[in-house]
Amino acid sequence: MTLTVEALGETEIIMIRPFDAPRRLLWAALTDPELVPRWLGAQGWQIVRCEIDLRVGGAWRFVSAGPGGAEMAHGGIYREIVPESRLVFTESYDDQWVEGESLATQTLDEHAGRTTLTTTITYSSREVRDVALRSPMERGAGEGYRRLDKVLADLTP
Repeated sequence: MTLTVEALGETEIIMIRPFDAPRRLLWAALTDPELVPRWLGAQGWQIVRCEIDLRVGGAWRFVSAGPGGAEMAHGGIYREIVPESRLVFTESYDDQWVEGESLATQTLDEHAGRTTLTTTITYSSREVRDVALRSPMERGAGEGYRRLDKVLADLTP
């Protein structure tokens, strides 16, 4: 499966990735604190703390350990939750590699047992968005989504 990442408008990035799984399983993989650590992150990184309070106004926080003892932490607040369909949340990083707070919207569209995940991230400015585009975000997301394919295959009855 191919991940598409593009700049959209002045301050957004859109990422689109199809998965060979029903959306109920993809939703679980995106929101279950037992499943998220099994796939999220670039190769060599592992979530060591995963907190998800899946309700509007609830917080999420992930702490990852990487090569050479590196650590990265980020989190945010859920703004909108439509089960198995739409998730809107804020995101900010402790080390501010991407400055400020962004707003992410994830939609899940299922057709014939295959689900497309569309993630739109809105940044505070074009400059901040461009920093994110120049980062290894696309590589990391692609590596994580390839692991997610395996998690979804394991969940499929």
